[in-house]
Amino acid sequence: MRIRKTIAGVAGGGLLALALTGCGTSGSDSDEPGAGHGKGTGKPAKAQALPVESTARKATWTAQSTAHQLRIAPKRLARGTAADLEHVRLGEDLKGMVPYYLTVSYTNTGTAALRRPDPQTRFTVTLADGTPGEAISLWNSNPLATQSSSALPDNCDRAGPASVAAGATATVCQLVMLPEGHRPATVAYADDTGGTLLWKVGDGRGDDNGGTLLPAGATADSSWKDVTTEGDAVPLRVTPKSVRAGKLADLNGYDLGDAQKNTVPWYVTLEYRNTGEEELLPVMDEGVGVRSAGGREVRPLSLLDLSFSRTGEGKGIDQCRGGAPRTRLQPGSRLTLCTVHLLPRGDRPAMVSFEGEGEGEGEGRGAEPLMWRADAG
Repeated sequence: MRIRKTIAGVAGGGLLALALTGCGTSGSDSDEPGAGHGKGTGKPAKAQALPVESTARKATWTAQSTAHQLRIAPKRLARGTAADLEHVRLGEDLKGMVPYYLTVSYTNTGTAALRRPDPQTRFTVTLADGTPGEAISLWNSNPLATQSSSALPDNCDRAGPASVAAGATATVCQLVMLPEGHRPATVAYADDTGGTLLWKVGDGRGDDNGGTLLPAGATADSSWKDVTTEGDAVPLRVTPKSVRAGKLADLNGYDLGDAQKNTVPWYVTLEYRNTGEEELLPVMDEGVGVRSAGGREVRPLSLLDLSFSRTGEGKGIDQCRGGAPRTRLQPGSRLTLCTVHLLPRGDRPAMVSFEGEGEGEGEGRGAEPLMWRADAG
């Protein structure tokens, strides 16, 4: 009887964060195209347009357990200012952020009309380090008003169409909030099949987050402390070596959940050099993380019976980790470890991080996290 191994961990967290904001005097909550969903006065502020890919791609949008087929693409991305929303009551987590106006176009390629379609809410905009924007919708708090007094750029406070007939195309704007002072890198769509669609903003590089996003392959200093060390954390020099995609077949022999069967394993290899005076257990891979271009944060998988089985099952995974768990990282020596991260189909790593162990009982990790561009291949 073949004994199947088990796999722990999930591929990332949630999809898009939807925050509903209450406004002052505004239009009624309506299904009609152009119904107002915000407050403002005067003409729309001029928003700064950014170059963005606009290739239409196949997508799925699900409503009431029915999957509808679309062709979808971003058409325009523009950066506004915080003043655009000065009359909107924003949550504390959104204050100080900058609005981006993402106009998307989608065609109903199915045979049935779409009722109350909102595929735009599956979109977000991400930074170079994979930080996702917060997609928000504005809603009305004055049920007696009959029309909108809002004037956000690109009609981004307007509702989408109440329905879209088969073969018809709709254009609608999604409001996305991002931290001030950054240049976005990617527009992402979380497809209802579990995959991810990506489009570049400009050259797709974004910015380096004020210098905190290191170039791929750059060596940086950190530290590590494990159950065998005494005193302060042991200093390390950490160098990313590779970020590469595998195949789901690499996980043959491991029990996968339904969601995990719709993913791609990515192998992230880092080299650690012990610059201290104590030996270390080879568990530094516990401090590795990945953020994806689609805005997901993905911790390493815990794969039971990973490195001690040589049955031929999960061969790609075994090659990733090799025999390192049976060694010690001696002072002055180097050790290469690999972690496995499951990402949705179509997504890719944008940033690789390493968070060293901190000092002091109960403090958890305290070393300054290191972040590198993934430059996934």
